[in-house]
Amino acid sequence: MPPTVPGKVAGNLPLELNTFVGRRNETAESRRLLSSSRLVTLTGIGGVGKTRLALRVAADSRRDFADGVWLVELGDLRDPALLAGMVAATLAPRSISSEPPLEMLAGHLRDRRLLLVIDNCEHVVDAVASLAATLLRSCPGLRILTTSREALAVGGEAVLRIPSLAVPDPDEPPSLQELSRSEAVTLFLDRAAVAVPGFALTEYNRVAVAQICHRLDGLPLAIELAAVRLRTLSADQILDRLSDRYQLLTGGRRGAPSRQQTLRLCIEWSRELCTETERELWGRLTIFSGGFELDAAEGICAGDRPTGEVLDVLASLVDKSILICEGAGAVVRYRMLETLREYGREELLAPDDLPILRRRHLNWYRDLVSTTRFEWIGPRQVELMARLGREQTNLREAMHHCMSEPDEAEIALQISVALFPFWLSRGQLREGRYWLDCALDLHGDEPTADRVKALCANSLLAGYQGDTASATALAAAAHDLAERLDDDALRAAVMHANAYLAAFAGDLPGAVAGWADALSAFRDQGNNLRQISTLLGLTLAAGLLGDAAGAVGYQEEALSISERTGEFVYRAYAACALGLALWEADPPRAAGLLEQGLRLSRSADDMLAAAMCVETLAWIACAANHARRAALLLGAVETMWRTVGSPGVVARTLQAYHAECEQQTRRVLGDRVFEGAVREGAGWGPEEAIAFALDELSEAEEERRSPGPASVLTQRERQVAELVAQGLTNKAIAAQLLISQRTVQGHVEQILAKLGFASRIQVAAWIVEQGLGSRSVS
Repeated sequence: MPPTVPGKVAGNLPLELNTFVGRRNETAESRRLLSSSRLVTLTGIGGVGKTRLALRVAADSRRDFADGVWLVELGDLRDPALLAGMVAATLAPRSISSEPPLEMLAGHLRDRRLLLVIDNCEHVVDAVASLAATLLRSCPGLRILTTSREALAVGGEAVLRIPSLAVPDPDEPPSLQELSRSEAVTLFLDRAAVAVPGFALTEYNRVAVAQICHRLDGLPLAIELAAVRLRTLSADQILDRLSDRYQLLTGGRRGAPSRQQTLRLCIEWSRELCTETERELWGRLTIFSGGFELDAAEGICAGDRPTGEVLDVLASLVDKSILICEGAGAVVRYRMLETLREYGREELLAPDDLPILRRRHLNWYRDLVSTTRFEWIGPRQVELMARLGREQTNLREAMHHCMSEPDEAEIALQISVALFPFWLSRGQLREGRYWLDCALDLHGDEPTADRVKALCANSLLAGYQGDTASATALAAAAHDLAERLDDDALRAAVMHANAYLAAFAGDLPGAVAGWADALSAFRDQGNNLRQISTLLGLTLAAGLLGDAAGAVGYQEEALSISERTGEFVYRAYAACALGLALWEADPPRAAGLLEQGLRLSRSADDMLAAAMCVETLAWIACAANHARRAALLLGAVETMWRTVGSPGVVARTLQAYHAECEQQTRRVLGDRVFEGAVREGAGWGPEEAIAFALDELSEAEEERRSPGPASVLTQRERQVAELVAQGLTNKAIAAQLLISQRTVQGHVEQILAKLGFASRIQVAAWIVEQGLGSRSVS
């Protein structure tokens, strides 16, 4: 080992030449593992930042190793037989002898306390594993930190997979402040400022920067290479050219390893580590979008190989960091970074294989949704809903394929019809209508049963969105086709859709008559889904028409089907429908039903039912003279309706209740306080809104949830502020709160400072605007 200068920490770690960005959690976890395991391996795809993280962890650990921290880089090593000699030349250049290098190393390190960092092990992984096992057995003071695209698989090894940096959502670009907290964006900005001094995040470039980081999967190497391009391109131009990312992202640092000079070389380095079988499956797996599960990989990508072999190859690709393995409830899901997917599609998939794989992909996902369609009302309902939620990107990919192949029109209709209950329960009204429109346009006017069903489904989605004209036209087209086909089952489906349209239009007697006729047909058919849907419509209509007993009867019949079949989703609808039906006649019972429906809909992730429950709870709060609560709920549900793509309650009868609630609440609170409360409620996410509606938040949680200055005041300061608003002097406030005048004066000064006000009058106006003045201060 080279001699060291007295007082200087031994080792050969290079100095950092630029800023180390983020990775706080990974750094802490690496150090924790290193404290409890003598061998730690950082794994991950090339360019994810394993080396940089290892060097930072090693530098932070220097004080723990009296004999230093030493780095051995293996990037240029081609012959595994030379590994021990290479390590020996780094650690003990003066001890080289005729003795075998591994034995010499073991003797040299036996009594030393030292951290050995071995970087880039994947191409000689067996040799590194053997060396590490031998040294650790004979050198008790030695710890080893390695980086590799796959683990060493040595006993006692702790493995930490290094993920890409978190990226912002490209569909909803966050604010400048939120973007600046993103690790991927922070890295881009840091390297951009070096490439182009003065570069900064602005309102003009924030969307482009966010999308660049997302398109590059948060890979640090790719982000750094993109930032360098700012010397000659704008952020928008870089984004436009990322369709050919391998051509664009070249020209890395001169001092970087050759494999990291360009993104393509980095990915090709991973390719060289794979067997021919692994490369073949890598290419085939690019048919998936957004991840996949084992059964899909076996069904689509096995080819001529036994399906049982697919799991072993998937495991190898995970080990080599080509695939990311993630838990998804009770199952495991695999994901490939878009960068690797694009490379695999271009380089590893034969052109003739792509059409075959697309056909297999389409057929497999058609079969999946068909299973869902027939088992929707049953004990696997929640499981199937979760699966469809996980597979949405693949389902969209399948539909896109149909749109490019006119011969697939019937399959497009089948998938769309099967997904209708899912879209409705998840509140994905816009998406459902988009795909149904596309499938119907592709299909033409050929009279088929699936076309009638698609028209009815599309009519209902349009009705839920308040698009009465489109809903009516779609239902009329469905009626004409059903008559041409002379099919009673299809006629019942059309009656069901028309009854809902009548309810939306405010014609409750007409809706009841239509549903009653349809229900008889659905009972004969044994169609549980249609029966439940019809019974819930009848529940609501009967209750609103004053027939409480009838409403209860219809709901009980719907629940009996639900309980008999083991389904879950429509229990929430049943509670919501009866609660809505009885909200005027029996508010306490209705509130209990709505809260039950809200809990169930939250469990099923059904935002459409949840929004209806919150809406009705707002009306009940208003009727009970809880005006501020009603205004908060109105604001919250406004956001919920917008989230599911609906303008709000669309039935005319219900619209009248909404308008009355809004008018009465505004009249009680006044315009400023009402609008402030609505804004506050509108700022909540669905989980916060539901928790508030169910009274699940403590006072402290409500204060943390509330946006704006109100949340910065302590409970005592808010009490003082409310008394100030009532016009009380400091002496009067002190007497009421049983504290000293000096303490009151201190609170007033703190309130003014926190709110940025200069006078007590401003505090009083703010209290009124926030709607806090009616709270008890005792």
